[in-house]
Amino acid sequence: MKYLITFASTTGNTQELAQAVREALDPEECVNFGSTMMIAPHDVVEAKRVYVGFWTNRGTCPDAIAEFLGGLAGKEVFLFGTAGFGESQDYFDGILARVREHVPKSARIIGEFMCQGKMPSSVRTRYEAMLSDSDEEAKARFLIENFDRASSHPDETDLSKLKEAVGKAR
Repeated sequence: MKYLITFASTTGNTQELAQAVREALDPEECVNFGSTMMIAPHDVVEAKRVYVGFWTNRGTCPDAIAEFLGGLAGKEVFLFGTAGFGESQDYFDGILARVREHVPKSARIIGEFMCQGKMPSSVRTRYEAMLSDSDEEAKARFLIENFDRASSHPDETDLSKLKEAVGKAR
């Protein structure tokens, strides 16, 4: 079955997931692999299945991914993404629910996967600056702890779980 893998990745986390998806599939059937801005319309037409990766932006996918998803009428779609916050399937499920809103009704979601992803060091610096404000100190410590936990993700366990989810969707 012809497929394509596309993604938006600002830190490399989602691109790492996309590579894991690629490793889990038959390379002979791939019509394209790359950034969403690099996917040609004829590749979308040729692919029966589309694997779409995203980073979390304000609780959902970036605008470019939302627009791309809107053009997948009649396709089988597998969603995968990363979020700086995580460790809660409920949180991930909320993100996925908002992303699914961009998928046309005629498309069929065949699988989903989310995991935590590391954030740029500038984010930690911003959190550290909050420590000087006594009203924000507890929140800042929580945010810094989450940042530190996220720094190793996606890890081998995340990649293995994604490959398993891709295998189940075939």
